[in-house]
Amino acid sequence: MKTTLMTFSFTLFLAALATTSIANEPFHSPTVTNKAVPTPTVRRHCEVPCGIYTDQLRFEQMLEDTATIAKAITNINEFADGLGANPATGKSINQVTRWVSTKENHATNIQHIVSQYFLTQRIKSDHKDYTGQLATAHRVMVAAMKCKQDADAATAETLKKAILDLYRAYEGKEPGAELHGEKK
Repeated sequence: MKTTLMTFSFTLFLAALATTSIANEPFHSPTVTNKAVPTPTVRRHCEVPCGIYTDQLRFEQMLEDTATIAKAITNINEFADGLGANPATGKSINQVTRWVSTKENHATNIQHIVSQYFLTQRIKSDHKDYTGQLATAHRVMVAAMKCKQDADAATAETLKKAILDLYRAYEGKEPGAELHGEKK
């Protein structure tokens, strides 16, 4: 009976883990070896609630993602500009595809941080500037979406500004030097 209960509990644990978001890497169970079973992808932070919140880190992560998006946009545009002078090669097409994918992934990560960390856990309806926080969070999500849709450097700048505006609305103060790209 104990073995069956333990097996059942472990199965429930794996099912729960498959729908829980705690890190940005896949979970691989050492006991599940069937390749037909999809490996769940898990994301940053949990919704347990664990009570462990690192708001500053989330803002730093979003700004780092934005810097990566800006670099991807630069590289995509350099590829496009070079098409007139140089024929596209398999390698160059592969590389630009990777930059587009990277841009998409980092914009999606920002949307996940805003929705799964700030909107569901940290922004509270009883805060005095609740609607202001919601509006700035929404602007971040829309700006991230626009970065997915375009390869214009201005979209990354708009996203960075939106993240800093969310910081101001959420923290009630100006961002420190570390959020402006300066060393601590």
